[in-house]
Amino acid sequence: MPDKVYHLGMNREDVRAAQAAILPGDPGRVEDIAGTPTFEYSKEVACKREYRSWLGYLEGRPVLVTSTGIGGPSTSIAIEELAMLGIRHFIRVGTTGAIRDHISPGDVIITTGAVRQDGASTHYAPLEYPAVAHHEAVQSLVQAAQELEINYHVGITCSSDTFYPGQERVDSFSGYVPRRFQGATQEWERLNVLNYEMEAATVLTMCSVLGLVGGCVTGVIVNRHQKEHISQDDLVLGENNAVQTAVRAMQILTREKN
Repeated sequence: MPDKVYHLGMNREDVRAAQAAILPGDPGRVEDIAGTPTFEYSKEVACKREYRSWLGYLEGRPVLVTSTGIGGPSTSIAIEELAMLGIRHFIRVGTTGAIRDHISPGDVIITTGAVRQDGASTHYAPLEYPAVAHHEAVQSLVQAAQELEINYHVGITCSSDTFYPGQERVDSFSGYVPRRFQGATQEWERLNVLNYEMEAATVLTMCSVLGLVGGCVTGVIVNRHQKEHISQDDLVLGENNAVQTAVRAMQILTREKN
């Protein structure tokens, strides 16, 4: 039996030849995702630091659900070590703040590419290298949202290393946004960017560089044009719609690979 990968605390025997992983940020969401009715025979296989992993089966095929923690650095470790264990298909699932008027809480955003306002992805490729989703992942996510009748938007995401200044938030401790980020949200909107989040650029860049299949779907929990405060109802709705879409998409994606 091979040694366990250092951070995730798993080896190849633990993952049961799985080739696919759904990646939430929050370890608290892992059990809920693996416990959706679509999954069968789910169980926890590892929990170390911010990385919690459950293994379940979609139509008889093993699929991991592994948390990445918040942001690019911890996400990059998860992808590296999962790839060492044989994972080749990744779908990030999370929550997001929309920056376009026509996008509502509860909608999902299927990312085709990401603005690389992170740092981790630059350790894998220069900034000139695009952070783009694999076309098969995008197709599977769109098909899943359509089948589930969940309102969806397809387009560009801005991935920021920080939740507050990098996303031009004034609801922080200081209330101050550094000059380099002042007006950034308006500029991204003018460039047809749909939303802010913190991991897509790392996931998509790494998957492209390493020859893996990567995609990202996020549930909208707030529209930044309307307010900064996130209500519990919007949080639950956005999370649930994103999870349903991600699980169904992985079912579609892995079915087509077998």
